[in-house]
Amino acid sequence: QVQLVESGGGLVQAGGSLRLSCAASGPSFSSMGKGWFRQAPGKERDFVASIDWSGRHTAYADSAKGRFTISRDNTKNTVYLQMITLKPEDTAVYFCAARRGTNVAYARHAYEYWGQGTQVTVSS
Repeated sequence: QVQLVESGGGLVQAGGSLRLSCAASGPSFSSMGKGWFRQAPGKERDFVASIDWSGRHTAYADSAKGRFTISRDNTKNTVYLQMITLKPEDTAVYFCAARRGTNVAYARHAYEYWGQGTQVTVSS
């Protein structure tokens, strides 16, 4: 069973930066595709970014392109989301997800494992 624990969320001013981390435990972490999603109050959980098992291939939502960077360190069983130039509309709970498939994926249903989420609040 894979367990995911996010950290690094918090309150930041618009234009600021945060780096989210997702530590994983359980088998086969290094062979799994990973993703970040976010959910604002009253809204659906939306795709943010994904990375394949090797770290060589990534995918981003339009809202994240140019500002967010997903990466992973398989030696530490951790995936990261570096966020810069944050905007108030980035405020949400951010969730880490893992999938048994090795490649990137955009859809929520493609991911079998989810963390509990970490709150990111961007003030204007």
